[in-house]
Amino acid sequence: MKLFQILPLKASIRSALCIMLGTGMTLAFQSNAQAQSLIELYESAKAYDANYQGAKALFEASKYKADESLSGLLPNISLSTTNQHQTVNGYVAGQQPTPTYQQLLGTHVASLTAIQPLYNPTNYATYKQSKKQLSQSASQLISAEQDLLIRVSQAYFDLLASQDSLEVVRAQRTAIGEQLAAAKRNFEVGTATITDSREAQARYDLNTSQEIAATNDVRVKKLILDQLVGMTNTHPKPLAKGVKLPQLQKEDPEIWVREAEDTHPSILNARLALEVAQIEVDKSYSGHKPTINFQTQFTDQVNLGGTNSSGVLIGNSEAKSNSSSFAIVMNLPLFAGMYTHNRIQETISLEEKARDDLEAARRSVSLNTRTAYLGVVSGLSQVKALEAAQNSSQVALDANKLGYNVGIRINIDVLNAQSQLYQTKGELAKARYSVLVGSLKLKQANGTLSSEDLVAVNNLLDK
Repeated sequence: MKLFQILPLKASIRSALCIMLGTGMTLAFQSNAQAQSLIELYESAKAYDANYQGAKALFEASKYKADESLSGLLPNISLSTTNQHQTVNGYVAGQQPTPTYQQLLGTHVASLTAIQPLYNPTNYATYKQSKKQLSQSASQLISAEQDLLIRVSQAYFDLLASQDSLEVVRAQRTAIGEQLAAAKRNFEVGTATITDSREAQARYDLNTSQEIAATNDVRVKKLILDQLVGMTNTHPKPLAKGVKLPQLQKEDPEIWVREAEDTHPSILNARLALEVAQIEVDKSYSGHKPTINFQTQFTDQVNLGGTNSSGVLIGNSEAKSNSSSFAIVMNLPLFAGMYTHNRIQETISLEEKARDDLEAARRSVSLNTRTAYLGVVSGLSQVKALEAAQNSSQVALDANKLGYNVGIRINIDVLNAQSQLYQTKGELAKARYSVLVGSLKLKQANGTLSSEDLVAVNNLLDK
């Protein structure tokens, strides 16, 4: 019977030792690598992330587009030239088909034209729209930067939480191993039953499978962070020992919501879209208005004469002339097949849609801000409760161990107390990370998130 008990234990220990060796080598390699802070990984992600780079490129394109629209208000100057040559052959009736004379004619014309718009409401409205659209691209870039801040922070602390879970599973396995050895010794001396050993063996085997899953989760979380920041084998710095989580700066959620009205990129973008739509309505009305341009043209022309077959010039070889003109040109639309009328009605409907989109953005931001606020408040309370639960679980475990040693508790009581303690430790670590990420998400929800907030979180990491 003893041999039957020992063989499964040795098999489990062998498998556990293999896992410990593999993961130990991985952690040893990581400890030798240079750990990266949250700020370092964020800066790396800014240079690598395709979504952020795309928003940045769109902002740069919008700046050029705004400058393009200015061309509709500035002078338009063009130069055109024409070189025309003509050969005229003369014949005498009844003679050989050989030209008796040849005349070369030609015209060289160079014309310089300049047009300056004096009144063009459509072009001016387009210019105003481009400025608003440039501001929209700026707000979209801010939104992309905030999204990158959250994604990097989430991936960073997800990896730390996964690593903590792996450490908790290992610590739990060590404790279960000690309890298994104690149960085995007590059975050998006759102070415990075989049930104690088998219960401890079952918990040990279960913990081994949990370690395999936790090890794989660490690898997956590391791959996610690596891909996000464009690096390999990232090694994030952990939180400093005994660090206290920052409390909410403003206790009233309505203050967070009011801040969002003037700072949130989604609200700013929707408000700018409404202004663009309003300008589009004005532009559509300009279909009934005239356009007035100042136009000037300078022309220089050279007319070439002719020569005979012997190359002798006939008459004037060339004649020069030049001219200049100045004009104010007005164009007044009279009827465009009802296009302008329908265009006006279309833009009015689109303006109403933009106004509804702005209201929807306000409601969405308000809801998200309140939800994020409650999440942080709940997270802080949960951390406090889990800290108390961890202390209580440790006391309960010590009491169960003492009771087991004096014979008033059984092995399963100790194992359950151990399981509760290490489960609480894992939940506490995740809750602390959730509060840090949640505080960043709260500022993203009301549009005030910036890299300075990331620096504040980075200061909580181990140096």
